[in-house]
Amino acid sequence: MTIIINGKIQELREGITLEEILKELSLVGKVMAAAVNMNIVKQNDWNSFVLCEGDKLELLDFVGGG
Repeated sequence: MTIIINGKIQELREGITLEEILKELSLVGKVMAAAVNMNIVKQNDWNSFVLCEGDKLELLDFVGGG
């Protein structure tokens, strides 16, 4: 299936969870927040949240600065 991750088109298998995507992209522990189709997905739900064809996933990491 095709989804968009941070503006880039990605081909992933059907039924993949948000947590599995983070593992495949080597982003476990690096992502602080995730939004699917502009809706925040709580970290407690990442292991059960299944993405669908055409979803837009934004993965965010908070960086301090000033």
